[in-house]
Amino acid sequence: MSINQACQALTLSKSSYYYEKKLKDDSTIIDALNELVEKHPRNGFWLLFNRLRKKGFAWNHKRVYRVYKALGLNFKKRTKKRIPTRVQHPLQDLFEPNEQWSMDFMSNTLFGGKRYRILNIMDEFNREFIEFEVGISLPAIKVIQTLNRAIEFRGKPKSIRVDNGPEFISHKLEQWCYIHSIELKFIQPGSPTQNSRMERLNGSMRREFFDAYLFDSLSEVKIMTQEWVYDYNNHRPHSILGKLSPIEFLDKYNQEKNCSV
Repeated sequence: MSINQACQALTLSKSSYYYEKKLKDDSTIIDALNELVEKHPRNGFWLLFNRLRKKGFAWNHKRVYRVYKALGLNFKKRTKKRIPTRVQHPLQDLFEPNEQWSMDFMSNTLFGGKRYRILNIMDEFNREFIEFEVGISLPAIKVIQTLNRAIEFRGKPKSIRVDNGPEFISHKLEQWCYIHSIELKFIQPGSPTQNSRMERLNGSMRREFFDAYLFDSLSEVKIMTQEWVYDYNNHRPHSILGKLSPIEFLDKYNQEKNCSV
């Protein structure tokens, strides 16, 4: 049977019989998409497509979306958050209260095995333990509430030194500090010695308090922490403060300041 007879028998046009699919070269689209995704990994399809249009590419959105799906870019990819480059802030000499505070978290376990965290806030000038918060979870909003309590009775600090924990790098805390004109000083990742004053307080609290007691509940932790903090601030001598407690050192500073006036 001839081709004409076969096409007539199948009611198929000869043009359809002789048609050969033309494979489009999508390498340029692939390269352009990969380049954009490298720079903007969290952009969706339409953002990427509009970026291509702004670059002068006139490809149809259906064709670009076909390539986009073939590359697997339509599946969400979890990307690691990048911490901005941190500048090293050396420990400077402090000459007055509220010049610089520092914050850090500690974790411990209740007698029943449940883990909890404690947020510590200290004035680096006289090593005073200003405020704390205990809880199973302490997100950024809890950090802000604790700072508000500290400011109510202690006044506002000029700066606060912190590490790069998720609660400290949150936009909520950043916005709160901006509103209150407080500078956040981040230590470099993996360099806890840049916050050595707070690390020393944490070490004292670990040795003298957490390693000495077993706690059954968070309420018990809070009550006993208050007692320990009161003793730490009012009675415990500090070698760096000339054997004075933080409150005694602050009183001495205020007296000298009044005498000079």
